[in-house]
Amino acid sequence: MSEHEEQFGRLITAMVTPFDQEGNLDTRQTINLARHLVDTGSEGIVVAGTTGESPTLTEHERRELLNTVLEAVGDHARIIAGTSTYSTGESVRLSRMAQAEGAHGLLLVTPYYNKPSQEGLYRHFAAIADSVTLPVILYNVPSRTNVNMLPETVRRLDESFGNIVGLKEAIGTSDEKGQRQVNLVIGGKSPGFEVWSGNDQDTLFFLRNGGYGVVSVASHLVGRSIRTMMDLQLSGQEEDAQREHHRLMPLFDTLFPPTAPEPSPASIKAMLNIAGMEVGGLRLPLVEVPETYRCYLQDLMSGYELAPARISA
Repeated sequence: MSEHEEQFGRLITAMVTPFDQEGNLDTRQTINLARHLVDTGSEGIVVAGTTGESPTLTEHERRELLNTVLEAVGDHARIIAGTSTYSTGESVRLSRMAQAEGAHGLLLVTPYYNKPSQEGLYRHFAAIADSVTLPVILYNVPSRTNVNMLPETVRRLDESFGNIVGLKEAIGTSDEKGQRQVNLVIGGKSPGFEVWSGNDQDTLFFLRNGGYGVVSVASHLVGRSIRTMMDLQLSGQEEDAQREHHRLMPLFDTLFPPTAPEPSPASIKAMLNIAGMEVGGLRLPLVEVPETYRCYLQDLMSGYELAPARISA
């Protein structure tokens, strides 16, 4: 097992950011949530990622969030800071801050909105990797950033920087194009580089094609079940893994459009609140799911064994 595998593990949760009734960072519930994630199987936690509404967080809030989670569970899980924005200079500054505060690694999403070229993507990530010594996981999610980092760019970064140790790939595997890209990335990686699924519904495909694990959202609620599904697959019990995957799919489908009515993390925050783990609302421009969908989520959740309500105090 390589060093970064020990650091990050197969199940990483992209954690939501809890807010209080006034919309401020809720450190008490952040501690509760981080401990719950570790208790239910997460080996790594991403703080201030896009699921954590990072574009709405101030630098002070990012620092406070990171330090809160490090103090709560840093001895039991690897804490990964999301530090990449559409600005390379700002990304470098945030990455250095996270390193100085004690983060165990960085998750770097492709720059959004400005649609850089493949050369621009390479130089962006090169500048960040050069500025820190922390291990880095790249993050490709073209449905949300409107730019797709191609396998050859990933391979170039993998070969050029020893601290770029993995990729969270969220291109999706529902069509042949996405499946082909995932297989190209996995087939071209170096021995010290791992690939995590960026979508819960794609986890089995990744594991069956040489991927390492998942950076999950559903693990807020069903971390133990996801671990069971992964363990079944990794031990060769593919039919049992497929059955567990099928059982969890209705939950996975509630997390992101087009099957969810609002962008992530609207659904997962609604479900956590329903389950008793109060994580508050969303910051604009995100808004809560419609009440009719919230009722649907409540009905759906009744079919699963969920843990958060037991630790909400």
